[in-house]
Amino acid sequence: MRNTIIRRLLAVVAVAIIALPVMAEARAGAGTSSGSRGGKTGQAPAPTQTAPSAQPMERSATPTQPAQKPVVAAPASAAQQPGGFMSRNPFLSGLMGGMLGAGLIGMMFGGGFGAGLGGAAGMLGLLLQVALIGGLVYFAVRLIRGRMAGGVQSSPPAYAYAGGPGATPQSAPQPMARTTELSPGRALLAGAGGAAATAGSASVGLAITENDYNAFEGLLTDVQAAYSAGALGKLREIATPEMVGYFSEQLSANASRGVENKVDQVKLEQGDLSEAWSEAGLDYATVAMRFSMIDATRRIADGTIVDGSDRDRTEATEIWTFLRSRGGKWILSAIQQT
Repeated sequence: MRNTIIRRLLAVVAVAIIALPVMAEARAGAGTSSGSRGGKTGQAPAPTQTAPSAQPMERSATPTQPAQKPVVAAPASAAQQPGGFMSRNPFLSGLMGGMLGAGLIGMMFGGGFGAGLGGAAGMLGLLLQVALIGGLVYFAVRLIRGRMAGGVQSSPPAYAYAGGPGATPQSAPQPMARTTELSPGRALLAGAGGAAATAGSASVGLAITENDYNAFEGLLTDVQAAYSAGALGKLREIATPEMVGYFSEQLSANASRGVENKVDQVKLEQGDLSEAWSEAGLDYATVAMRFSMIDATRRIADGTIVDGSDRDRTEATEIWTFLRSRGGKWILSAIQQT
């Protein structure tokens, strides 16, 4: 009897698990890191107080940059080639070897070192012996010094740029500077290096104003509202076609499971400017945002909440990237998870 009850309970639990939709975080763009950040798509956003780190981009229409080719060292000059002076000058080596051999033969037959050089055993033979010995010592010293100089070459510092006189090390990340609080409950921070030129891409720094911050906060609310309403037309006005495609996939997956997600009362609690730059005629701004909301997912058939709550607020921290054409309005370009 007891085993029968246990089996029935397990069957009920199994049916409940199968019937319950498998839900991830349901808000717009949650659970994945997707979109494009221009030339910085493959780079991690600059760390901030709100989001010290970010997950790499999982889906993006922007291709990753190819790896840089290794620097090929120039061929060694004649002075740096292996081998000493003798190996690079065979004629002189043969001449000196012949003179040395003739002198040794003369010594073996009792005529002195200079006898093998035509029998001249006087002053000429002595001078030749001295010159020969001195030359051998000179070339031996040059050979030893050359090998020592070739083996002790200082390597360039790791931070130096390849191939450039006057190369300078990359500057260390600068601490962020807090700006004036823009509105109650919101403290947006501007990175101290946010307006500086960005290394590694053809971009220049971009100054962000209070109006830009207001636009970012407004887009946070508008994107979540349009996503909750399933309004793809509205999303096309405030997000790139790439992001609209990702949102459409999420909405289609919800419809297939028979659920709908509603995000209400979105409030930005804290935000940091990670970086802002311009490239290829477009402006980009990456902002880390911690926000709270009412996030609930209901079953369409009967309205039962299957994920989240319609009463309790939840918090999330994400990194959003916005872009605009020169003189245009900001739209959403990417969302990254922390």
